[in-house]
Amino acid sequence: MSTEERYNKRGVLKKKHYERELARLQEELVKLQYWVKEEGLRVCVVFEGRDAAGKGGVIKRITRRLNPRVARVVALGTPTDRERGQWYFQRYVEHLPTAGEMVLFDRSWYNRAGVERVMGFCTDEEYEEFLRSCPEFERMLVRSGIVLVKYWFSISHEEQERRFRKRIEDPKRRWKLSPMDLTARSRWAEYSEAKDAMFEHTDIEEAPWHVVHADVKRHARLNCITHLLSLIDYGDLTPDPIDLPPRQSESDYERPPIDEQNWIPAVYGSNPADEAP
Repeated sequence: MSTEERYNKRGVLKKKHYERELARLQEELVKLQYWVKEEGLRVCVVFEGRDAAGKGGVIKRITRRLNPRVARVVALGTPTDRERGQWYFQRYVEHLPTAGEMVLFDRSWYNRAGVERVMGFCTDEEYEEFLRSCPEFERMLVRSGIVLVKYWFSISHEEQERRFRKRIEDPKRRWKLSPMDLTARSRWAEYSEAKDAMFEHTDIEEAPWHVVHADVKRHARLNCITHLLSLIDYGDLTPDPIDLPPRQSESDYERPPIDEQNWIPAVYGSNPADEAP
């Protein structure tokens, strides 16, 4: 199939081709899930980037077909007073994966290098200590056997503005836009400077940053999932199809009338109790 047939006039992969590729990749993610569980791997994937860059969207596509007991999402809120008094990395350590588990951080310990730095939520000393400690912290994770993957979603200011306006106009999306997001928008250059400093100190050989071009959501999702799958040498441990056992035959037990149960209103369709004699 030619490129012209797969992409529209704006250069975006057509929906049917996107959905076909996404389904294929999600099947591969299920294979990866079986492998992680069987081999006892500990996989930690960090998603960072500007607001509205699409981190949450790709996380949803990764986990949609996976077992939440194996693939777990961590999205921490504002630290409590107790957490503020802890070693900075402590609140994140307790969420790291155990054997046979994959954890996806929707924002992570890099909050200190981004929002906390720009918004003044940490001191200069705390920020400098983070830049010194973070590479050693991550090297320690890798030495312990954790597969650590870090993604930065890069988005242009024009595309971010378009997505922000879409959230403002759509009541179903408006919750995604916080006052902090608007402040971050007004401090675009400061966030750029903070991101560059973060990369300079934390783009280490043991745990490099992988940058995802995120202006086109469909492309970013497919590219990120494809890359993630390429980082782990997994095999296909998908179980063979099983035979469905026959249903147990009816016994002498008589069940209570279904119209005595508290059915929710059938706004769509009907309830079995409505059809009972």
